[in-house]
Amino acid sequence: MADAIRFLSLDAIERASDGHPGAPLGCAEIATALFTQHIKCNPLDPLWPDRDRFVLSNGHGSMLIYALLHLSGYAAFPIEEIKRFRELGSHTHGHPERAPELGIEVTTGPLGQGIANAVGMAVAEAWLNATFGDGIANHRTYAIVGDGCLQEGIAHEVISLAGHLRLGKLCFLWDDNRMTDDGHTDFSISEDVRARFRIAGWHVIDANGHDIDSVSAALLLAKEDPRPTMIACRTTIGKGLPRLEGQRGAHGGRVFARDLEEARVAAAWTAGPFEVPGDVADGWKAGVLDRNLPTYEAWRARVAAMSPEKRTLFERVMAGDLPSGWIDTLAAWRRKVAVERPNRSTNEATADIVAQLAEAIPELIAGAPDLEGPTGCKRSLHAFTPENPAGRYVHYGIREHAMGAMMNGMAAHGGVLPLGATYLVFSDYMRPALRMAALMELPVVTIYSHDSIGIGKNGPTHQPVEYLAALRAMPNMAVFRPADHVEAAECWELALQRKRGPSSMICSRQALPPVRDDDGSVNRSARGAYLLAEAEGARRVTLLATGSEVQIALAARTILQAKGMPTSVVSMPCWELFEEQDEAYRESVLGKGIRVAIEAAVRLGWDRWIGERGGFIGMSSFGASGPGDELFNHFGITAEKAAELALRLLR
Repeated sequence: MADAIRFLSLDAIERASDGHPGAPLGCAEIATALFTQHIKCNPLDPLWPDRDRFVLSNGHGSMLIYALLHLSGYAAFPIEEIKRFRELGSHTHGHPERAPELGIEVTTGPLGQGIANAVGMAVAEAWLNATFGDGIANHRTYAIVGDGCLQEGIAHEVISLAGHLRLGKLCFLWDDNRMTDDGHTDFSISEDVRARFRIAGWHVIDANGHDIDSVSAALLLAKEDPRPTMIACRTTIGKGLPRLEGQRGAHGGRVFARDLEEARVAAAWTAGPFEVPGDVADGWKAGVLDRNLPTYEAWRARVAAMSPEKRTLFERVMAGDLPSGWIDTLAAWRRKVAVERPNRSTNEATADIVAQLAEAIPELIAGAPDLEGPTGCKRSLHAFTPENPAGRYVHYGIREHAMGAMMNGMAAHGGVLPLGATYLVFSDYMRPALRMAALMELPVVTIYSHDSIGIGKNGPTHQPVEYLAALRAMPNMAVFRPADHVEAAECWELALQRKRGPSSMICSRQALPPVRDDDGSVNRSARGAYLLAEAEGARRVTLLATGSEVQIALAARTILQAKGMPTSVVSMPCWELFEEQDEAYRESVLGKGIRVAIEAAVRLGWDRWIGERGGFIGMSSFGASGPGDELFNHFGITAEKAAELALRLLR
């Protein structure tokens, strides 16, 4: 059965003239033990909510999961798909990332992301189990991990946190082959990996990675321990490929037709290319589908017996639908602040909004990396702890990267709505996870406070200038930067309505005056940008701004109008939504005269909106240490400078 994985992988990799044979060959027995004797799944219902989650963290070895899914009977992976490995339009990508409807939970490309996703999945399962009970949500999360996964910095973050949270249904199977692409691991590491896990509070077991019974026995022991488990599976990279077995070249080396002949002789494998002997196929069916069907049917009966209220809640959260009424809650708060017109930071506005949403959305799980005080998103939420897995606030510690990747895992698992909060300059620590959220279309919302030089005296290390451009450059990422409390509520409504992609909520630390004078009954931010103030007369100047600079644009408009220059102000809380609008709407908002953009950030990206004759008021360097209002003056981000630039461009 393990050799079936090997030869399907070898045939596909040789046919594609590309691929990574080392992991599928070296992990064949590990995967066979896991899938045929332990993992809970149903190939006929890949989205079964109570299935175990499987993460191939060393995703370059993707033929391992394709072979597994084919042998297990998943309909999306017939032998024709295996033959199309790495072809455009196939399901068998080089790195498949995520397709749960096909049977792929998470199979990450960037090393380290997968194990962090797995920790997030385990958090989601623990919360669902505490909420719905063992009969409805009681499954495990498994991850096959390589040395590359464990050497990445994020691994240290999540191993520590998973041990601290005692995520007992989490199990890593370490492909301990002592080899990386550069050669033997002795070149780059001398620490005791097993001791590292033990110190972090993990249960550590050794197994022979090429002995199915040894791996299976270790998996049984893992289920009996309340701690997360790491099974160190001693393996040989490229096992069964005589020319490359045990060598660095097995990692991603080319496989030739002669290699297949030698491998078949060595294993006495007589089946032809892309063929699986009938008895082997029957063994896989018995071990995966037949073994799991009674468990699946018993679970369905328990769901059918749930109270209507509890069942409706469970089915709603697992479908990723938000409860009815949450928009009404947000709309009521928006109308309230439209009347009260508070002069506070949009960070404080967001904290208020999250508190409102936490009441309306019971599956919302917030968290921050040691910034609960400055971000204010905990409030009445109780901490998620080993003693209280029903808690809805994760204390990530000083681990931004872990937070980002764990939120991806929670969203990929389903059943919870993860929110994270940190400072905007720390988004770089999260960037690999943000990119994966965008690529995998995960609806994760991250709150970033302290968004500009407006934070003042902390100095340039904490004053983001290039970060808005960096986030906006990422495909499928929606970047929201509200100008006041009303826009903040509007932006939150839009972010939570996104089903396919992450959102970044950019918030000020400093207090901002209200810029909206309407009653807040209509979400004017819904189209990404809108005319906040019309020109008095035939428009000659349009001032474009986001966030804290909208107030500057309004003040500049007053100056220009007094000089006889009809000026409009456009608030642009979300470029991405504005891009989606039809050309007629965009032209009506932008106008045909002179355009000047105002943003306390670098210019990159603004030229699309201001055009060839447009001007920009913002940053062209890093910030400085000093009071926020003095810094705006120092860097020339003022109403006077904006008006002066507009007049100069009109000449």
